Amino acid sequence: MASIFCYWLAWYLTSPVRKLRTASQQLASGDLKTRVVPELGRRTDEIADLGKDFDMMAERIETLLSSQGRLLRDISHELRSPLARLNVAVELVRQRSGKEADEALDRIEREAERMNTLIGQLRTLTLLESGTEIMDKKTIDLSGLVRNISGDAEFESAKRNITVSTELDDNIIIEGSEELLRRAIENILRNAVRYTAEGSEIKISLKRHVSEGKEYALLMVRDHGPGVHENELSNLFTPFYRIAESRDRKSGGMGIGLAITDRAVRLHKGTVRAFNASEGGLVVEIKLPLSL
Repeated sequence: MASIFCYWLAWYLTSPVRKLRTASQQLASGDLKTRVVPELGRRTDEIADLGKDFDMMAERIETLLSSQGRLLRDISHELRSPLARLNVAVELVRQRSGKEADEALDRIEREAERMNTLIGQLRTLTLLESGTEIMDKKTIDLSGLVRNISGDAEFESAKRNITVSTELDDNIIIEGSEELLRRAIENILRNAVRYTAEGSEIKISLKRHVSEGKEYALLMVRDHGPGVHENELSNLFTPFYRIAESRDRKSGGMGIGLAITDRAVRLHKGTVRAFNASEGGLVVEIKLPLSL
């Protein structure tokens, strides 16, 4: 009887702790709707108070992140109109001015296009973050998609004498959004082209991979750049995060591209991670299930 009582007491004391731990993991993985008080029942002890504090924290985090998403969405929407008017104004000035103004007007157009691209990335990120992005699923030849994107990357990197080598399994078919997957892979390849050493090589591989009885597509992109400090690897896919040594305003972007990659891959029930190669350079790995 004593053993049974001790077992019941241990279960009674540890059960809410296990529920709190599960809720914490769900919140950390991005499920902002997670709440723990309904799981604790009618408890009125200190653990119940801890559960209430947890729910207040989760609600506050959800409110803050939702407000951030709305702010980014509103900003990206409001900036589109003045940018469009700016482009019209540039064309009017170009028609009325001489050739001596062409250089300055070309610079204005380039900067306006850069801002327009950034606004588009912000809009995509907010849609993916809020979950309102509707994925138009269809059958995709992932092998062909990666081959096409690799060809574009090779063309862009030719001016820096960078070669792009591919090792792709054929006929890897996946269900999902071709547009989102294209953006995800392009963002990784653009980063590789930007940071790899001049005259070096970018390696792209796409293989079938079996794990725990499930079949996956495993895409790996490896560059020969400076790599990333181990402490910063986990932050690469955080929106607006830029590494101080290389992702400055002159050579890098605004830290949105890889965040879009992460959200797009997760929408396809996949995973993405980055790690430093043993011989130097950075490797980005995407693993996608072949059936959603």
